[in-house]
Amino acid sequence: MIEWVNTGLDYLLILSFKIKMEPLHELQEIRSLMERSTKFLSLSGLSGIAMGMIALAGAGAAYDQYQTAWAPQNGTTYWNLRPGHRQEMALFLFLDSLSVLVVSLTLVIVLTARKAYHRGISVWNSASRRLVGSMAAPLAAGGVFCVALLFRGPIMLVFPATLIFYGLALINAGKHTWKEVTYLGITEIALGCAAMFVNSYAALFLFWVAGFGFLHILYGSIMYFRRELNAGMSE
Repeated sequence: MIEWVNTGLDYLLILSFKIKMEPLHELQEIRSLMERSTKFLSLSGLSGIAMGMIALAGAGAAYDQYQTAWAPQNGTTYWNLRPGHRQEMALFLFLDSLSVLVVSLTLVIVLTARKAYHRGISVWNSASRRLVGSMAAPLAAGGVFCVALLFRGPIMLVFPATLIFYGLALINAGKHTWKEVTYLGITEIALGCAAMFVNSYAALFLFWVAGFGFLHILYGSIMYFRRELNAGMSE
């Protein structure tokens, strides 16, 4: 008789626990559903890694061009360059940055579309439109500002300005996708603000490489292992 009572009590406790947990589980499901409908969650961590590697390649090309084409004739600082070579350098940096941007965006679109396809959702939906729209204004304003600095000076400010404006765009975008994007934006802005007080072009170049190269690889890897690889294993 006592054993039967104990068994009944255990059953009631388990049932009570399940009843209490079901509303919590339902709330979590509702929250997850709302997040999927309002946020763009198909952003691939691999795209961040690819962007970082492309940025490193672009930085390597700029460094090689400077060392082989301009430095032997003018010295190792920008201000030792002849006026004609300064314009050549500004044009090369502009084209180099534009190439990095185009290739990076292409890879981001391809990898994101691939992830969205595997998840069975559209890559161009209301959430992705909000994501793109939130980045457009800071990137456009920053692009115009940096091009003006390249051709009118002071060129030193191009390095921190690109980091700061890009960080602002990422913080805006972070409202519509994974929170790691917001953290990346904050880190980019902090790096750009620190670079504002650097007087060495070599050091500024390293700040730029760290911001657009290594930070992308770091945060892309975190997103991939946390959001994609672990999710794939759980499935």
